[in-house]
Amino acid sequence: MSTAHVPQQPQSTPDTPPAPPVPAPTPPHASEATRLLCAGTYLDSGYRDRVIEELHLNEQRIVAPSLGFDAARVLAHALRARNRELLWAGAILGLWVVGSALTRGWLALFVLPVLALAVASWIRGRAEYPPLYRRVPAFLLRWWGRVLFGVLLVITVVVAFNGLDDGSSSGSSSGSYGTGSSELTGATDVLVPYGDGADVAIERWQAWVTFALFALIALCVAAQRGQFARAMAAELSPQRFPDAASDPAEQAEGPRFQRLKDRIRLEQHAPLIMYNEARPFLGAGEAYQTWVLAVELRPDEMKKQQPLGNRVVLEKIRPLIEQLRLPAEYAGQFGRDRLRRLEIDECVFLPAEGILRREEAPYHPQAFEEHRARAVEEGAEKRRHFLRIRVGGWEEELVVTVFVRIHTQGRMLTLEVAPHVLTPVREDFKNADRVAHRFRNNHGLGKAAWAVAQVPGSVARSLITLGKGLVYVWRMLTGGYAGALPDGPALSVRELGSVPTGSHFQEMDVLRYLKNVQDRVANGVRVALAESGYRTGEFMQKITTINNNGDVTNIARVDNSTFAVGSHATASSTTGGTAPQTGSGN
Repeated sequence: MSTAHVPQQPQSTPDTPPAPPVPAPTPPHASEATRLLCAGTYLDSGYRDRVIEELHLNEQRIVAPSLGFDAARVLAHALRARNRELLWAGAILGLWVVGSALTRGWLALFVLPVLALAVASWIRGRAEYPPLYRRVPAFLLRWWGRVLFGVLLVITVVVAFNGLDDGSSSGSSSGSYGTGSSELTGATDVLVPYGDGADVAIERWQAWVTFALFALIALCVAAQRGQFARAMAAELSPQRFPDAASDPAEQAEGPRFQRLKDRIRLEQHAPLIMYNEARPFLGAGEAYQTWVLAVELRPDEMKKQQPLGNRVVLEKIRPLIEQLRLPAEYAGQFGRDRLRRLEIDECVFLPAEGILRREEAPYHPQAFEEHRARAVEEGAEKRRHFLRIRVGGWEEELVVTVFVRIHTQGRMLTLEVAPHVLTPVREDFKNADRVAHRFRNNHGLGKAAWAVAQVPGSVARSLITLGKGLVYVWRMLTGGYAGALPDGPALSVRELGSVPTGSHFQEMDVLRYLKNVQDRVANGVRVALAESGYRTGEFMQKITTINNNGDVTNIARVDNSTFAVGSHATASSTTGGTAPQTGSGN
C-alpha cells in the first residue's frame, strides 16, 4: 500500500507582511518585442514582404496567436515601410531614366555594371559559405562589374575636368571623349564590346550632368535613411511607442488594412485558437522537452474515493501555479522576477476547416465557453483543451509557454505537458536604435560617404522593389484571396523575426521557468489524486524519472514534425537536426 503526504499549505500570520500587488503587465501593443519587430520591417525587406503576404495578402488565413506582441501593429509599420520604399524607389529610378536621356545614354552605361553586381549577389546567395560553383562565378562577375563601373567613372571624371579630345582641333570648346582617345577607349572596348568603339562618346556637359544626377540619387538615398532614423527617434522610440493612438502607421487609410487590423486584434489574443492541422502550436515557438505521462488510478484503501475528472485536477493545479507570482518574503516591492507576471488561462484549439468565412470563427465569449465546457472532459482529437501558462521574460523577447492537458478515462490518468519557447528578436532588429542613432549623429561627410556608396546599387534595388510591388498588386487582383475558404496560419511573424537560440543567461531563465511550472503542475496532480482517494506512489515515481530523463515517453525535440520516442532513439529529417533521446518508451 502506498500513501502520499500532502504538504500543509502556507498560512498567513499577523507578522507576515502582505504580498505586494502584481505589477501591471505591459500591453502587447507596447511591448519591446513589438517595437523591435516594427523596426525590423524598415530594415529587412524580405521580412517585411513575408509579414505583408501572411497578414495582408492572404486575408483568408487566421492569424497565429501573438504571445507578448501585437501583429496588427507590426503589419501597420510593414505597410508603411513598403509604401515609403516604393515612393523612394520610383523617385530614384526616375532620376536614372531622366539622367540617361539628358546624358544621351551615358548614364545608362552605368546600369550594366550595377546589374552585374546585383546578379553576382543573387548567384552567391545568402549562405555564409556558399558552394564553389556559386562562389567562383559570383566573384568573377562582381569584380567585372566593379572594374567596369570604375572605368566609366574615371572617364567621366577626366572628361569633366580636362575635356579630352582626339588631339586635333575639333573646334568644340566643350571637349569630348571619342574614338581618338587612347587607353580609355581600349579599356571600354574590352569591358563593353561595341565593335570599333565609334559609338562611345561623352562631352564635358554630359559628364557634369552625370555627377549632378549621382548627387541627387545620393540625396534620395540619404533622405530615405534619414526618414527611418527620424521614425526611430519619434514614433518608434521607447518613450513614444507605448502611445499607439499617436502612431501614424495606425492611422493609415485604406478599408482593407483597417478591416484586417480589427480582425487580427480580435483573433491574436483570443483563448480560442483556430489552427492548421500541420502546425497546431504555431506562434508559441519551438517545442521544448514535450512529455506525456500515463498512470493507472489505483484506489487507496485508507481513503474514500471521490469523483476525479479533468476539471477537478485543473482546479488543483491553478492555485499552485498562481503562487509562483508571490515574491520572496523579504523581497517586497524590489522583487522583479518575471514569474510575478505569470499568466494563466484556458484555451481551446479548433481546426480552421469547416467554416466558410473567416468571420464565422466562434470567437464570441458565449461560443468559447460552450467549446471549453465540452472540450475540457474530452479525450479529443481535433478539438483540444489546454491550461496555458505563459511567462514573458526579457521585455517579452523570451516567452515560455507551457500547455497542460489532463485526461482521465478507463481508470487511467494522462498528463500531457507541452512547453514551447519563443526565442529573442533578431540581433539586427535589436540594433535598429544604434543604426538610427549613428546616422542621425554622424557628420555631413560621413553621411555623404555612406550615401555615395549606395548609389551604384540604387538602380537594382529600385527595380527589384518596384517589381515586387507590381507582382504583389497582380497577386492581390487575381489570386482570389478574398473569397478563399478560411485557413489556419501558415507562419508566425514573431517566430520569423526570432534568432535560432538565445544567450546562456536566457537559456538558464528558460530552464528556471520550466522547472518551477512543471513542479507545480506535478504537485497539483498529486494533490488531486490524494484528495480523491487514489495512490500517488506510481505517479511520483514517474515524475522523478522524468526529472532524471529516464523511462518515460519523452519528446525532447521536434524537428519538422518528426520526433523520437524510446530507448536510444533519434529524430531526424532532411532539413532538421538530430535530436537524441534516452529512455525506453512505455
